[in-house]
Amino acid sequence: MASEFELDQYLSRIGYQAALTPDRATLAALHAAHVDAIAFEGLDPFLRRAVQIELSSVVAKLVHGRRGGYCFEQNALFKAALAAIGFQVTGLSARVRWRSQPESPLTPRTHMVLKVDLADGSYLADVGFGSCLLDTPLKLVPDIEQPTAMGTYRLTEADGLFWLAVKLPKGWRTMYAFDLQPQIHADYVLGSWYSSTFPQAVFTQTLVMERLSLDRRYRLIDRRFVVEARGGEIIAERQTTTADELAGVIDEIFGVTLPVAAEEVWRRFETA
Repeated sequence: MASEFELDQYLSRIGYQAALTPDRATLAALHAAHVDAIAFEGLDPFLRRAVQIELSSVVAKLVHGRRGGYCFEQNALFKAALAAIGFQVTGLSARVRWRSQPESPLTPRTHMVLKVDLADGSYLADVGFGSCLLDTPLKLVPDIEQPTAMGTYRLTEADGLFWLAVKLPKGWRTMYAFDLQPQIHADYVLGSWYSSTFPQAVFTQTLVMERLSLDRRYRLIDRRFVVEARGGEIIAERQTTTADELAGVIDEIFGVTLPVAAEEVWRRFETA
């Protein structure tokens, strides 16, 4: 195991106490524990704060700082943990399609994902797609529907890319497209810099938070708090109306300590 990675501290952070065999069952259990314990959140880019994706900074923030993070932080942390346990894991990158029309051009590589190779084949692991968090790794096999506890997913292959889609009440929605070209840290530095500083990037304009827990998906999009059941069915929804209410949701539901006063986050909505 990699001595520089604090595996015990990470496991304590996600509340994982089971076996650490590098197999499918352990991978799925770690994945589920991670997305429950460490919320996806884009507070730093929304507040125009620098996002550091070196592993030491990620560990300090997500493991020790009662914070979450976005894909480059979340999947960097998960990759380090998997490697420390003994999994064969490769970092990949994806082009986000969540808000794109089907005919629109491809976007830059602004999302980090992981390929995990097991005895029974390769899996897509991703604990950092904040528009629709995966609750479990998916088989890296195209053209099959893959039901999970929180939804149904499907990979297709076209134009040299894998395309991941989720089945929602209104039909299939494409999440992102990726290939199997391994990425290095410098690739992620560039993608993260763009995602956290470009004025028209989602995370510089919109506060996005998400957490999965058992059979519930919790989302915060700016002031709007939503609770969903499996497949995207909305079961509760409300607008937060004050900075204190927003801070309460972030603390109690997402388990995140704000890096600034709640009033500063609230004022940012007026200028985003």
